[in-house]
This record gives sequence, structure tokens and C-alpha cells, in this order.
Amino acid sequence: MADGTGRPLRADARRNREKILAAAVRVFATEGLDAHLERIAKEAGVGSATLYRNFPTREALVEAVYRNEVAQLCEAVPDLLATKPPQEALRAWTRLFLDYVTAKYGMIDALRAIAATGGNPYGHSRDMIRSAITALMDACVAAGTIRTDISPADLGAALEGIALTSAGPEHRQRAERLLDLTLDGLKTRP
Repeated sequence: MADGTGRPLRADARRNREKILAAAVRVFATEGLDAHLERIAKEAGVGSATLYRNFPTREALVEAVYRNEVAQLCEAVPDLLATKPPQEALRAWTRLFLDYVTAKYGMIDALRAIAATGGNPYGHSRDMIRSAITALMDACVAAGTIRTDISPADLGAALEGIALTSAGPEHRQRAERLLDLTLDGLKTRP
């Protein structure tokens, strides 16, 4: 993790930044994006000056939270593949994807506003997610558990479709059923 000049952050500064991002996710989830930034600083156990030094604007914080959530989602893949059979890892990751989309759903207006002002909150997120899906699908194909005629782009589009229609927490059961149907459709048949 680097500061605004590209220099690596000191360990204590990195920890503070991570605490702020984690607190922001919790506070935004419970209070919405209009939550007071001082509330986030208090929840993180840091002073307001520390929060503003890391994130000078609400938009900067929202964008950093979004990018951090994408990174955590994608960084989960190696651990899932190391601890579960490929098909189970894919299933577990799709549930993490739902969690990510549900969190992002609450930030969508703020992300759109950032994009409208010329920012790019989405950056490399689409490529990162596509790479995560590719790694999971490649492991499943190598294990012989999913069909080879489905591309990562196809599965990504299916996941996005499920997310668009079932992103809210009140639709979680339906989203899980749709994920199960989708993953069942990927399985190889004898």
C-alpha cells in the first residue's frame, strides 16, 4: 500500500488506513453513505485528522472502500482454491461475490457521482474480477467438474445479471437459488 506520492506507507499508517476502510464498510452499511466521517474515524479508533489525511474527501473514501472490497474479493481466490476442491471454491467465491455486490449496491449512487466528475472508481475492477473467475474456472476445468464450452465472460455476465436483479439483502435467497442454478448448469454431465 502506498501513500499519495507512491511511497510505501509506514506500518502504523498502513494499519490506520486499513482500520478506516474496515470501519467505513461497517458504518456505510448501517448508516448509509451520508454517515458522518467523524463517526467512521471514531469507529476505526483514529482521529479525524488521520482520516482526512488518508481520505481528504468523502468521495475519496468511498472510492477507496470500493477498490478495497474488489481487492479482497479477488484475493480470496488463491486461499479458496488451496483449501477447497475447485467446484466448492467456485461456489464459495460466488457467495463472496454476492456479498461484494450487496455492499456495492449501497454505494452505487456515490460511485456514479464520482464517475460523473471524471473519476474512475471502477478502474481495473472488471479485469480483476474476470481474472478471479478465470482462475476458478480453470481449476474446475482441470478437475473435470465443469464444462469447457462456457467462458469466464459468460459466467461473469451471469453473475452480473443475478446481481442486478437480486442485489439487495432482501433478495439474498433468490440470488443464492439463481447462483445454484447457474453453477449446476456449468457441471459436466456423464
